[in-house]
Amino acid sequence: MDKEYNRTSEIIKVSFRGIAVNLLLVIFKAGVGLAAHSIAVILDAVNNLSDALSSVITIIGAKLAGKAADRQHPYGHGRIEYITDFAIAILILIAGLTSLKESILKIITPDETNHTFVSLIVIAAAIAAKIILGLYYRKKGKELNSGSLSASGTDALFDSVISVATFISAVVSMTLHVNLEGILGAVISMFILKAGAEIMMNTMNHIIGERFPAELTAKIRDRLCEHPEVLGAYDLILHSYGPEESFGSVHIELDDNITVRKLDTITRTLTAQIYQEFGVILTIGVYASNTDSETAKEMKHAIRNTIEKYPQILQMHGFYTEEAVRAVSFDLIFDFKTESPESITDEIRRALNIRYPDYQFFINIDRDFSD
Repeated sequence: MDKEYNRTSEIIKVSFRGIAVNLLLVIFKAGVGLAAHSIAVILDAVNNLSDALSSVITIIGAKLAGKAADRQHPYGHGRIEYITDFAIAILILIAGLTSLKESILKIITPDETNHTFVSLIVIAAAIAAKIILGLYYRKKGKELNSGSLSASGTDALFDSVISVATFISAVVSMTLHVNLEGILGAVISMFILKAGAEIMMNTMNHIIGERFPAELTAKIRDRLCEHPEVLGAYDLILHSYGPEESFGSVHIELDDNITVRKLDTITRTLTAQIYQEFGVILTIGVYASNTDSETAKEMKHAIRNTIEKYPQILQMHGFYTEEAVRAVSFDLIFDFKTESPESITDEIRRALNIRYPDYQFFINIDRDFSD
């Protein structure tokens, strides 16, 4: 809880600093734009005002997402941050569309501008401020695992590019008396729209539920398998309920002769270790292994040889033989591109029934949830 509070507090502090910088830029750019009769600079000031609004949204989102779990929301409120990320992406897209519209109008009917060296200095200072703010946002966004701050950083850096275009067009206008604001603005608008769309798609993936990084899932499996009693770790499923809140489940394979008391000790120990190291609240299930049965080992080897003929099958696990009732059960993970895993499973079952006519085979089809 203290960790989450500190993270929320830091996100709010960073956002307030961004608001202060953007409001100062609004004042200076609006003054320069009005004095120079430059619609580009005025739009730039409006864009900074929308950036300040983005920071306000980030603050509200961080406060709401930091609320403790309750009866109605037992997994916490962390996913609210994804909603704020989505809102910021919409603001970026609106800024890009507005910029594109005004740029096209400027290409059709270019305005006469009246830039001075003072206005150039102000624009140059604004460029430097936006670059520093954008890099600062991104750095903090990475440190705090905040998509909202990272999105604001991307927005700020694109704002600096807009200001660079404004600066170039101002210089060209002063020296060559040619207005390039419309053309440069249109090109930059397309990049802004692209950035906004990418942020929106990334946020949508978080909301829908995406695959966790292979590096993280591999580390969790490796940590589980380091325990001397664990023979394997399978079916790792992780769910994100916000950037700092993850829940999951996994099956570990253990000797079928292990006592319930020892099983309880193992699962409690591993659950605590995974949470401490990775911040994941993990529920652990168990697969029993026929460690003392030579018949089971021979059948398992034979079944693996059969399965290897099917490249669509990524893994077999959870193998167990109940020799007293002549029953064999195991799970198969198929590639998501496999069109009919059921027909392949039936084909495998028929082949095994021919080889082992006295046995029943219970084959469960698993999803490829993690690497």
